[in-house]
Amino acid sequence: MIKTAEQINAIKASGKVNYLTHQYLKTLIKPGITTKELDRAAETFIKMHDSIPAFLGYQDFPGNICISINDEIVHGIPGDRVLKNGDIVSIDIGVIKDGYYSDSAWTYPVGEVNNEKMRLMHHTEKALYIGLKEIKNGAHVNNIGARIDGYAKKHGYGVVRELVGHGVGITLHEPPDVPNFGKYGTGMVLKTGMIIAVEPMINAGTKEIAILEDNWTIVTNDGKPSAHYEHTVLVTDDGYEILTGEWKIWLSKKQCLIRPKKLKKAQ
Repeated sequence: MIKTAEQINAIKASGKVNYLTHQYLKTLIKPGITTKELDRAAETFIKMHDSIPAFLGYQDFPGNICISINDEIVHGIPGDRVLKNGDIVSIDIGVIKDGYYSDSAWTYPVGEVNNEKMRLMHHTEKALYIGLKEIKNGAHVNNIGARIDGYAKKHGYGVVRELVGHGVGITLHEPPDVPNFGKYGTGMVLKTGMIIAVEPMINAGTKEIAILEDNWTIVTNDGKPSAHYEHTVLVTDDGYEILTGEWKIWLSKKQCLIRPKKLKKAQ
């Protein structure tokens, strides 16, 4: 679970392609585009960067990326569905570059969305960064989920429990599990050099979920919207480094998270 410097650099390169793919797809998300068109665009972009979509064929998943709309939490299969004004769409991307994996998800508005969905996206993104603040050498893994769960519940949301974050890098899913709930001060102790994917999945209503007949798409049990945000991060001596973003570092001593300017409005 602890990566070498060479492995970390390779996973960083995979994470950069992942981040760039998100930035590219973000420009295409608008009313009228189909999820299949987004999937093909992601495939082309990833391959142009000498990389491979990690999800295609994983346990027989049929898409290059996961695309989940409104009440779909995760694992939505790309197809002929057309995005409509007012939808929110969660894009989950896995990338393999030179044999190393990265994993990242983000929820995007389609056109103009209502206040309920905007508020859900805002608080789910913020919950991700609140969870990340707990990461450093010697911290317990459940500290992350305890903070995410506490923040989400404070704002009246349901936190999905059946699906969790995970280690990543050599393969797509590695130990440890990184749940979005838990008791502070418990769980595996994080060590410098570990790489984990933290991914809160937060519902506007109940935390209860259901699976559709395609045996992949997970939806909210009450039909209310869900949001999903995820970063692959490296555990450092005194914080973490995001590998699927701008590669900024959280230094817990400074009590300051440096983030891209374009994301400041969501804080």
